[in-house]
Amino acid sequence: MHEVLDVAAGWYRHGTPFALAHVVRVFGSAPRLPGMAMAVAASGEVVGSVSGGCIEGAVYEECLSVLANGQPVSRTYGVADDDAFAVGLTCGGDIDIFIELVDRERHPLFLDIAAAVERGEPVAIATVVRGESAGAHAAVTPEGAVGELAHVEVVRPMLERGSTELVDDLLFVESFVAPPRLIVFGATDFARALVSAAKLLGFHVTVCDARAVFATELRFPDADEVVVDQPYRYLDGTKVDSRTVLCVLTHDPKFDVPLLEVALRSPVGYIGALGSRRTHDDRLSRLRAAGLSESELARLRSPIGLDLGASTPQETAVSILAEVIAARSHASGQPLATTNGPIHS
Repeated sequence: MHEVLDVAAGWYRHGTPFALAHVVRVFGSAPRLPGMAMAVAASGEVVGSVSGGCIEGAVYEECLSVLANGQPVSRTYGVADDDAFAVGLTCGGDIDIFIELVDRERHPLFLDIAAAVERGEPVAIATVVRGESAGAHAAVTPEGAVGELAHVEVVRPMLERGSTELVDDLLFVESFVAPPRLIVFGATDFARALVSAAKLLGFHVTVCDARAVFATELRFPDADEVVVDQPYRYLDGTKVDSRTVLCVLTHDPKFDVPLLEVALRSPVGYIGALGSRRTHDDRLSRLRAAGLSESELARLRSPIGLDLGASTPQETAVSILAEVIAARSHASGQPLATTNGPIHS
C-alpha cells in the first residue's frame, strides 16, 4: 500500500473521503500480492492498483458504491466466477478484496499510520474484514497497540516478521517495516547504475568507498547515503540484518578481502562480489588464508549476478538485482518457459 499512502494521506488531511480497496488474499496465479491497494476519492480520482489491470474496473465500481453508502464490503474475483472474463481475471487465480470507506470518523488512526510509514518506523494495521465489526482497526508498533480491537496479540509477531496476510479469515494484518538495505561498495560506473535500479525496487541504498574523490553525492544523486570510509570498517560499524544486500564492486583485493571477512560472518541475506572467475578464485584463496571456513565461503555469490549476457553497467545492474530477487524468493532464476508449477510463489 506504500504507493497510495502519500496521495491518500493528502485526501485525508483535506477532509476528502475515499474508498480503500485492499488485496487481502490470493490463490493460484493472481497477479498481485496481499497488501496491494487502490484508493478512489469522492472526486473519482484513483491511485494504486489491486490487479495490474485485470479487475481494476470492477473494483473501481465497488469503490464508488462504498463511497455512496459507507458500508465496507468483501469481494472475491476469480476464474471460477461466471463474470471472470467480464472483469478481466483470466490469469487463473482468485483475489479476495476488502473495500472500506476511510474518513476521520471511521479511521482515526490513518494519518498517524501514514506518518509512521513515511518515517520508516515499524507499524502494522489490523483490520477486521468480515462480520459486524468489519472496518474496525488497530495500529500495532513494537511498543504497543492503539485502536478498536481488543485482541491484537497475534499481530506483533507478524510485525516482527514483516508479514502481510489474512488471519483466521477475519483479520487482515498489513505490516510496514523499514525498506531493506542495499550497500554498494565501490563508487564506480557500475555502482551508479546499480543504485538507480535498486531505488526502483524500494531499497534504501548506501554507497561506500574509501576514495573521497569518487564517493560524492554529485556522482550518486539517487543514493540515500554516500559514505567515505574503509569498506570493512563501515560494514563492521553499521546495522545490518537478514534483509540486507551487499554488493562488492571494488574489484581490488586490498578492499575486497578485509570487507568480505566481515561480510561473510555477518547476518546479511545476500553477498555478491564483482570480478572474473580468475579474480574469484584468487579471492577465495585469500579468504581461506584469512581463516574463513568453506561454509562461510559458500555464502559468497561471485561472479555476481545471473547469466544474462550483460556487458554495460545498466545491464549488469539488471543481472545483479535479478539474482538478488531470485535469492530472496528462493527461486531458480531459470526462464519460466522451462519450469513447472506456480508462477507466483
